[in-house]
Amino acid sequence: MIGKPHLFAVIAATLAITACGNGGDRDSDRSSATEVDHDDGEQSAQVELSPEVASEAGIVTARATRTPLRQFLSLPAELRFDADRVAAVSPQVSGRIIQITATEGDLVSPNESLAILSSRELADLKAEFLTAATSENLAQQALAREETLFAERITPEADLQAARAALIAASAAREGVENKLIAVGVPRSELASLGDAPDLTLAQARLRAPIGGVVARRTAILGAAVSAEDASAPALFTIVDDSVLWADIAVYTQDAAIVEAGMAVVLRSETGAQLAEGVISTVLPTIDETSRMATARMVVDNSDRRMRPGQFATAEIATGADESRLQVPSAAIVEVAGRTSLFVPTDDGFAPRTVEPGTESGNQTVILSGLDEGEFYVSEGAFTLKAHLERDSFGDDDD
Repeated sequence: MIGKPHLFAVIAATLAITACGNGGDRDSDRSSATEVDHDDGEQSAQVELSPEVASEAGIVTARATRTPLRQFLSLPAELRFDADRVAAVSPQVSGRIIQITATEGDLVSPNESLAILSSRELADLKAEFLTAATSENLAQQALAREETLFAERITPEADLQAARAALIAASAAREGVENKLIAVGVPRSELASLGDAPDLTLAQARLRAPIGGVVARRTAILGAAVSAEDASAPALFTIVDDSVLWADIAVYTQDAAIVEAGMAVVLRSETGAQLAEGVISTVLPTIDETSRMATARMVVDNSDRRMRPGQFATAEIATGADESRLQVPSAAIVEVAGRTSLFVPTDDGFAPRTVEPGTESGNQTVILSGLDEGEFYVSEGAFTLKAHLERDSFGDDDD
C-alpha cells in the first residue's frame, strides 16, 4: 500500500496529458487537449493512469443507473436531550457535602453513588427508627408474656388486649419512621442492619443516580451546606442518557402542511456528512411565537455517542418520489476547461466528458445528457483527476 504522503508523488510520476492522435506540433496538441470534443462529448485531454495507481489514489468507478427522483425538503435542525432521559439529583435531607464520587463527564449506572452528605437530620431519623424498632421488639416480648400469663389464668383479658394494642402502636411508629427514611433515599435493604452500623455512618446520606447515563452538570462543591427545603436551589447533579437524542427540525410555515409523522429523514452535519437516518416521530401542534416555525421531532439513536446535544444539523425530509432518472453523486461532477463534466474510464486511464446536469437533491444530481444508463463513470476521486489534469496542462503552458 502506498502511504498518503507519497501518493501524489506516485500519481504525478504516472499521469500524463495526451492528445488523441499523434499528428501535429506541440502547440496544436495543446490546443486540441482543451478545446476539441468528440461527438459523444468526451474531451480530448485525458489522464493516463494504471488500474493499480488509480486504486491507490482512491479512484472509484460506478455504473450509471436510474433511480427514483426523490423530493426533499432541507430544513435546519438542532440535537437535544430526550426530556424523558434527563434526571436532576437534589438532596433529600439537609446536610453538608463531605465526599464527591462523580463529576461531569462520568458515565454512571442506576443507583450509583454520586456524593455523600453528613446530615444531622438523617442521624436523628435513624436514631428514631432504632428507638421505634426497639420499642416494637419489647412490645412483642410483652405480648408473648401476657399471652402465656393469660393462658395460665394469671392475668385478666384486659391486660392481654392492652399488650396487643401496645404492639400495634409500636409497629405503626416503626413503620412511620421507616417510610420517612425510605423517602429520603435510604434503601430498605439497609434498615435491617442499621443497628449494627458504626455510629459515624448514621449521619451519612448518599446521593444516588436515579438513571444510568452521563453526568452532564455538577454544582456540588465539597464542604458546601445543602438544604432539602430550598426548592429554588439548582440540582447538585444532572444526569442524561444521551444514547438517544431528539432532533428538533424547524419547519417553515409554508411547509407545515407537507411535513407529517412517518416521513423518512436523513440528518446531516454542517459539513454535509450523514449523521443518522430515521423518521419523523411527531410534529408538535403549536407554532413558535418568536420564529413562527413549527417543530418536527425525530428520535435519533446515539449509542455510539458521536452526536452531541446543541449540535446543529440539516434534516433532509423525503416528501415524495417522481419518475426514475439517471442520477450520479454530486461530488462526481467537476468543471473542466469551463465545461460541466464527469470523468469516464478509457483504455489508457480517464477522460473528462461534458454532461448536462439537472436538479440536485440529497447529494445526488440528475444527468440530462452526456452519460447513458449502464456506462461507467468515476463516482469517487473526480477532483483528484481534475487537479492533475489542470496541473499538467499548466505545466505544458510554461514550456
